[in-house]
Amino acid sequence: MTRKNWRRVSWPIVLGALAAPFMINCGSLPKVPGVPGVPGLPGNCPDTASVEAIEKFDFAGNFKLQADVAAKVKAGIGAAVEMKAIADKIDADLKVACGNLAHDLGATGDYKDGQEACKAAAKAIGDVKAKLGASAQIKLDVDPPKCGADIKAYADCAGNCDASLSGGKADVKCEGGKMQGTCDAKCTGDCEMSAGAACTGECSGTCDADIKGTCSGKCTGKCDGKAMDAKANGQCNGTCEGKCDAQIKGKCGGSCHMSAAAECKGTCSGSCSVEMKAPKCTGNVEPPKMSAECKAKCDGQVQAKVECTPPHIALRIVGAADAKAEAQFKAAIEKDLGAIVQVAVGTGKQAVQLAGNIKTVVEGVQAAAQGVSDHMAQVALAACIAAPFKGALDAVASIQANVNVSVNVQASASASGSAKAG
Repeated sequence: MTRKNWRRVSWPIVLGALAAPFMINCGSLPKVPGVPGVPGLPGNCPDTASVEAIEKFDFAGNFKLQADVAAKVKAGIGAAVEMKAIADKIDADLKVACGNLAHDLGATGDYKDGQEACKAAAKAIGDVKAKLGASAQIKLDVDPPKCGADIKAYADCAGNCDASLSGGKADVKCEGGKMQGTCDAKCTGDCEMSAGAACTGECSGTCDADIKGTCSGKCTGKCDGKAMDAKANGQCNGTCEGKCDAQIKGKCGGSCHMSAAAECKGTCSGSCSVEMKAPKCTGNVEPPKMSAECKAKCDGQVQAKVECTPPHIALRIVGAADAKAEAQFKAAIEKDLGAIVQVAVGTGKQAVQLAGNIKTVVEGVQAAAQGVSDHMAQVALAACIAAPFKGALDAVASIQANVNVSVNVQASASASGSAKAG
């Protein structure tokens, strides 16, 4: 058999064999079934569970690669590892959040992963809502999280990964979102308040301002614990529980929407009259043109450390048949749903966007590896990339499934069971 034909036959055999579960630790390369006479394969694998080990590993020297191919392989494996780390974190977060909600609504037992916990939470929601009765009206208000990616960290990653960027630096821009950070002067936009801090804008969230007494505008919700009288046209002369469309001045422990530039004693999402400290981007971080592998790696690295302002949840129920079930449902949803929403519309949603690039990166690196001229090095390299790339593709499926189930839990809080949504 000629060398050319040998490659054509052996490559799919090698990839198929090396995708098996026992390849998770490729520190020592196993004998490849169906490929005779390959003792002493060149190259050693780094610890593909460690980004640091991948960064330090000499792919060019170990696998006889050209510098550009070695850079592509290193960045591609790094991207795969980052994607798996994101998937693992999302699953762990959902397992806790949905597990807490399920247990607070009366479910029992432990859950093996986020999907199982969220399915249990959705069932528990349905069970409790059935007790509320068919006449119950539920209104769920969600002030979503605002998740910011560290612009400086992205620029550093891009500069270190892609040698084509001059001076090892990247000019990173924030597109389709707002800047987020600490503003020591006047903030225009949204201010995530620390508890008890003063707000001079229009607040949403948990406030101890005039809304706890009378609402100077239109009150949406309950007045003195009772549903608003339609004839009152939203005017409440007592305690308003819900939303008030008037400007609130006072102390706020939630998100304050600044109607004009004002001091923010928290996280400012918008613009600041002076340079913002520790700036993050709530939209898409756009680096200059760089390799697909480096972009995927930096996207994953920064996304894994993204910081979000907490979502605020407010649930109002009118006409419930069971007061105990109503109290239990309201308390559990307002306590636990926020962490689930953070995945559904925050970290998870952004991760799904990143996951779409992984398949392209995997295929690109595999093509580069297949083009290695030294056959033994080609076989050894295939062994190294098989496990992390399989893990990355599994991570993509996991992220999508977890985001879907978290969205379903959020929807079921107001739209499932016998109670009808408000």
